[in-house]
Amino acid sequence: MKIGTIELGEHPIFFAPMEDISDPSFRRLCKEFGADMMYTEFVSSDGLIRDAEKSLRKLEIDEKERPVGIQIYGKDPQAMVEAAQRCEEANPDVIDLNFGCPVKRVAGKGAGAGLLQNIPLLLEITEKVVNAVHIPVTVKTRLGWDETHKPIVELAEQLQDCGIAALTVHGRTRKQMYQGISDWSLIGEIKKNPRMQIPIIGNGDVTSPEIAKEKFENFGVDAIMIGRGAIGRPWIFRDVKQFLKTGELLPPLSVPEKIALAKRHLSYSLDWKGGITGVFEMRQHFSNYFKSLPDFKTTRARLVTENNPENILVILDEIAERWKDY
Repeated sequence: MKIGTIELGEHPIFFAPMEDISDPSFRRLCKEFGADMMYTEFVSSDGLIRDAEKSLRKLEIDEKERPVGIQIYGKDPQAMVEAAQRCEEANPDVIDLNFGCPVKRVAGKGAGAGLLQNIPLLLEITEKVVNAVHIPVTVKTRLGWDETHKPIVELAEQLQDCGIAALTVHGRTRKQMYQGISDWSLIGEIKKNPRMQIPIIGNGDVTSPEIAKEKFENFGVDAIMIGRGAIGRPWIFRDVKQFLKTGELLPPLSVPEKIALAKRHLSYSLDWKGGITGVFEMRQHFSNYFKSLPDFKTTRARLVTENNPENILVILDEIAERWKDY
């Protein structure tokens, strides 16, 4: 599979853009575990053109991450064009347009999945961005706004005609948010459409190697994107690749192995964001790494309220010793 001139091999596994999750420290871990391509947290086009510090920080990428895309969102065509040009200066491998975020503060204002209610504007933004930059432009979107409005099969053709280099489809509508089961049947219809020539990436509910294999086999997608399935489990990319290659499942990580991983993740977070912010960013990851441990409530509370990195390392060592047999 290729996006533009980017060679990604057979059955690549992507790491999805997720706000407050896919920062450089976690992306680096996912890359180390075999993610073939990843995207930044989404970046507000309005924030970028206003030089908002939070938005500009999201443009930071590391050479070790490549190939990597910067994802932007917004509803104003000119702002999206200017933001895409600003992103291009940061030298990503692709620029991704977010037409799928369902949260109210984005979709409710007509951006993200909100643009699925205004297809002409969505296509105008896409075409103008494609024509304004010199690197591949990709799109991530959903099936449609709700059960009665799911235009994705036709929309995929229209987006291809705008010049995008690849399309990722999450198998839910905006109304579903993240509830219910994702429906990949329309993603499969896009792949069966003889007019479609660009890569199609499927997204939604891929939480195990077995599910990943089933999605490739049943729907014919060119790649799979994993989002929430990687939270607390960055090793899922390694596990999926192993299963696709050999049909064998790798054993789950032991607690000592998770401790070593959490320490490495903490180190990356501190290097990128510094002291207290780096610690804050790690708290939800700590919870997810160890959420399956029994009688963990008190230790978890200590872990996610401690501000001193040295004390956090002590707590992690205590966890390694107490739960070493899990």
